[in-house]
Amino acid sequence: MLFKKKSSPKPIPGLNILTAIILWLVSTTCGALYFSAKLPNAIGISILFFNNLNILIAFCEIGLGLNIKFIQDDYKNLKSKYRGKELEAVVAYLTMPLSISQLFDAKKWVKMWSTYALYDPSYQNNESFGFFIDFGNGMSTIPPCLLWNFAIMYPDQCSPLLVGTVGLCSYWQVLYGTVIYSLSFVFNRRYAGKSLPEVLGFVGFSNSLWFIFPTVAIYAAVVMLRDGNLSVFHS
Repeated sequence: MLFKKKSSPKPIPGLNILTAIILWLVSTTCGALYFSAKLPNAIGISILFFNNLNILIAFCEIGLGLNIKFIQDDYKNLKSKYRGKELEAVVAYLTMPLSISQLFDAKKWVKMWSTYALYDPSYQNNESFGFFIDFGNGMSTIPPCLLWNFAIMYPDQCSPLLVGTVGLCSYWQVLYGTVIYSLSFVFNRRYAGKSLPEVLGFVGFSNSLWFIFPTVAIYAAVVMLRDGNLSVFHS
């Protein structure tokens, strides 16, 4: 043959979606702590961790909006393949081997939404609340997260008024969206046909992170606006 068929990228041993997420969280959080002018307390570290998680998911949420047709098609394939075995689809996605080039392939990451849609089909429906609240959060929450990370690392270089006001607005947006989405999930009985441990472990746990950490951040924002400083991250 004149031309050899292009070989597919070779996966890196041990590298998959789950380990990539863990590597991102460890490297970004530990890196921020290493370069911090002041070592933050538990509140500061927890918000750093959440912000780094949210930044990663925000890029995936932007991908949700930009790749909805791919997600809809992939959802149909997954629904046919994993009907009644949705948990297997979650495990298959999280353990999907990745090469270095695939690590930066948007379609690999947005498969999280076609997989999540097996539990909540609204995520493959671009007319639904779930779709737009996440796409909107993806487009709007990265700058506030970066601002707060910088404020936690270098508190003496930031305005408590700016950081507190931006944080109060942004984290309330995230918290409110999570509450309304959760109520919508229950009200529309999207849990029907799934086991309780499955729903709590996948849907419940993942969404609880966007309830607990924004609540902590809102508390921190109120304290810094009340006190006029950023000591809430370090005292």
